[in-house]
Amino acid sequence: MLCLGLSGGLSRVYENSFDLPNTFMHDGAAVLVRDGRVIAAVEEERLNRIKHSNKLPTRSIQYCLASAGVHLSDIDRIAYYATEAYCNAVLERVRLSHPSTPIPDARLLLCGLLGQEFGAEIDPSRVSFVSHHMSHAVSSFFMSGFERSLVLSIDGGGDFLSGLLAIGSSTEIEPLVTFPENDSLGLLYLETIRYLGYGAFDEYKIMGLAPYGNPASYREIFEQFYELLDDGGYRVHLDRVGPTLLSNIQIRQKGMPFTQQHKDVSASLQEALERIVFHVLRHYTKVTGIERLCLAGGVAHNCTLNGKLLYSGMFDDIFVQPAAHDAGCALGAALMASHDLGHPAPRERLQNVYWGPDLESEGSVEEELFAWGQHLEIERSDDVTGKAAEWIADGAVIAWVQGRSEFGPRALGNRSILADPRPASNKDRINMMVKKREGYRPFAPSVLEEDAVEFFDLPGTLRKFPFMNFVVSVREPKRSSLGAITHVDGTARLQTVSRETNPAYWELINAFGKRTGVPILLNTSFNNNAEPVVDSVRDAVTTFLTTDLDALVIGPFLVKKRISTMEEWNKLAVSLPPYASLHQARAYSTLDRQETVCEIRTGASSLQAVRISPELFEQLIRIEGEALVGDILDGIAPVSGSRETFLNELRQIWEQRCICLSPVRGRKSQVSVPAEASVTSGLSA
Repeated sequence: MLCLGLSGGLSRVYENSFDLPNTFMHDGAAVLVRDGRVIAAVEEERLNRIKHSNKLPTRSIQYCLASAGVHLSDIDRIAYYATEAYCNAVLERVRLSHPSTPIPDARLLLCGLLGQEFGAEIDPSRVSFVSHHMSHAVSSFFMSGFERSLVLSIDGGGDFLSGLLAIGSSTEIEPLVTFPENDSLGLLYLETIRYLGYGAFDEYKIMGLAPYGNPASYREIFEQFYELLDDGGYRVHLDRVGPTLLSNIQIRQKGMPFTQQHKDVSASLQEALERIVFHVLRHYTKVTGIERLCLAGGVAHNCTLNGKLLYSGMFDDIFVQPAAHDAGCALGAALMASHDLGHPAPRERLQNVYWGPDLESEGSVEEELFAWGQHLEIERSDDVTGKAAEWIADGAVIAWVQGRSEFGPRALGNRSILADPRPASNKDRINMMVKKREGYRPFAPSVLEEDAVEFFDLPGTLRKFPFMNFVVSVREPKRSSLGAITHVDGTARLQTVSRETNPAYWELINAFGKRTGVPILLNTSFNNNAEPVVDSVRDAVTTFLTTDLDALVIGPFLVKKRISTMEEWNKLAVSLPPYASLHQARAYSTLDRQETVCEIRTGASSLQAVRISPELFEQLIRIEGEALVGDILDGIAPVSGSRETFLNELRQIWEQRCICLSPVRGRKSQVSVPAEASVTSGLSA
């Protein structure tokens, strides 16, 4: 019995979606389950390269079907991650704002899109719409291995709710209480961080900033934003957040430095979240007597909260579904459909989430790497773990790409950037040279499972933390020697690595441990600040060449960079990714003067735009498919130093993932005169 779970949007990658609420249609994914067991899963962002993709997960579906060797017509049930009533209510809002656009109901829209994408008529009776928060709950409880537990789903919102608390027992989940969207803890967090220069999907950044602050500074103010009620209830006053913060703190604009005031607000927000969740769980633990907990929903990615729950002793064990955000709803939806068809998930603890695309054959990896041969030095080795461990011990920061990619937001040793965890300077170095992000942001340690207790203060008898879901204490004597992964408060977001579930990564950490006496590596996701985590060999090469990483280890190949000549850059092909479009608009350069600006947009609005020179714009707009870099540069009027200037501009917007550069692979350069429709002109202030 094959069941396919889906999350994400209802438009295709090259289409501009309608304006929809932030709580709907993001983190697209597909998960394929056979008789209750996951056989393939991937987030759409890994494949279409749009962060938090709000598009139909077409490529994810293609991957899942190919993994099983089946067609969409072979799927017994397709399950979507929200109720039909909720989807139709959202589409009704679209109809009100776009009255001239015919929009079918959600079932017909989804079936129609799938039919168009996969060339097959989809029987609407094979499609089911499932409860958003029940999807979250099922994704956690069915993967926990628990016979009985409390199950808590908390996020920004979905299906007009912000959470659900239930009892999981055997193969059933019985809701105890739901939390309305007005009392959303996710929205409380989001509404607050807007005044700290952040927005949607930035919540985890504030979690990292909070330990630098004092929660007492704004405790009384935050106590105005919520009430703790009898019987584990609570109420959130979202309408009070903005006016109160505006009159009590200096608002931080994006890119501005953080003051101690901003750090204290972060700490107070984190404390408020923890107080509310503890209040709910204390009551229901006492009422039910249940001593195990399952967590899912976007708020369950708050690893600090999870760690404090673990240390509290309130629960004997806690399981957090590793893709706790909305992509994980695709997992829950697939498991719910399989359960309904008589094939529940086996009662087993989830051991790994290496469910994504594999690197494929050694020959395929070699072919892709050697296509970039003018820019890379490539060596095949029978001992990549030994060489990689040597590089890291000698101070290198490397990318490590092996096997199948991880499902979820964490790089767990198959699509990772790795470094020595000991020098504190490595944290700043990686934040600057690769991530290009705030310097306070911490990095996680990966430690051999059998050695974890030597370096980390683990609660009770728990020893396995494979998914980076918990912040734990670094043992005090070890903190000074683990400067790159120990946060300011003496904690770390831990991953333990098992020899059974990831032997290649285990061997690498072990090899590093033999050289240094420390069986731990600093591990962060292999991406830069403009893109999702890499998935394919091509993604890996692109990110390697557009960051300051020292080396790349991919399959059995050791890769370093060459210094490329202008002639070698000229031979690369330029193309626009499917999500990008070129635009000209009128904008104010001063109060009384306008000018025409040129930009590449990577989303539906000018908020997701990068400005480019008019000369480069005129060349890019002429491309049909792809063109050689050399032809682009030849088309720009020759001026002193112009080729180098415009090559640097191309490389900068490549780094921002606004264009694609790639080896030509036998295709001809095509440049044509642009059609008028290729340029969108408008007036913007």
